[in-house]
Amino acid sequence: MKAPAKDFRVLATVTDYTRFYGLPAPAHPLLTLIDLGQAREQANGVDLTPMLGPIVPQLYTVFLKRGLNGPLYYGHRSYDFQEGVLGFAAPGQVFQIDEVSDTSQLTGWMLVFHPDLLLKYPLAQKIAGYGFFSYDVHEALHLSAQEEALLAGLLQALKLEYERPIDAFSQDVLVSQLEVLLNYANRFYHRQFLTRRAHEHDLLSRFDGLLRSYFAQDNELPLPTVQHFADALHVSPAYLSDMLRTLTGQTTQQHIHHQLIEKAKHLLLTTSLSINETAFQLGFEYPHYFSRLFKSKTGLTPAAFRFSAQ
Repeated sequence: MKAPAKDFRVLATVTDYTRFYGLPAPAHPLLTLIDLGQAREQANGVDLTPMLGPIVPQLYTVFLKRGLNGPLYYGHRSYDFQEGVLGFAAPGQVFQIDEVSDTSQLTGWMLVFHPDLLLKYPLAQKIAGYGFFSYDVHEALHLSAQEEALLAGLLQALKLEYERPIDAFSQDVLVSQLEVLLNYANRFYHRQFLTRRAHEHDLLSRFDGLLRSYFAQDNELPLPTVQHFADALHVSPAYLSDMLRTLTGQTTQQHIHHQLIEKAKHLLLTTSLSINETAFQLGFEYPHYFSRLFKSKTGLTPAAFRFSAQ
């Protein structure tokens, strides 16, 4: 992958974003919907090199791109947007388009909104629960034609609302419409997990194998993290947890804890290690954390569990 340039451009507001790309000023200060085809036509004949990035928007973005002949770099990953897929990014993510990319056929749309739009609404906290904002771009959402049409209708309604003169109800309506759109996206992502069963079940099998292999080792190891398994499987932690929750009802961390407790039970029943030594063997730096987790999962302290099996 081409190393990104060092001069990152931070775009702090929606106006910064539209100005950077030479677009008209947004009709609403905290939200705008950009037609990428129209933006491309407006930029016809203009040198787009300075606009290729890297940029760091301090904004939420939801984007559907088609016809980008070349990779889009997002964080540390890249994705080819020849096909129409939906992507999401939280504030602070780095974007860059390769200089050799052909944008002459670029179409689609990009919804950009500032976190301040949500501040006084429950969505400000709820949005952190939408795992797709932290997915890597190669885990983007593949839409059916029906799903894409449904989102297009929602976006059109949202656009009509933010182009109206602002009144006491404008922000309430915009946020409620935005929440409906994100809820549909959440539904579509979980549909994708279920309909792409061959791929996801392969991922599940590989995760299960890695997890069991990790805890099958006899030597003392550090406690495994969600990031450790996500990196091994080449997916993001959020994607892995959402996939596992959809297919098994449990997150990655819950799977790790289950296997950890099973290994702890084995050590307590088949070795003479003390409780503290068992904790260290499992990777705990502080034994009381191990005892607390073990009791929360089994209802017994490690010592009580060992005694009950005698």
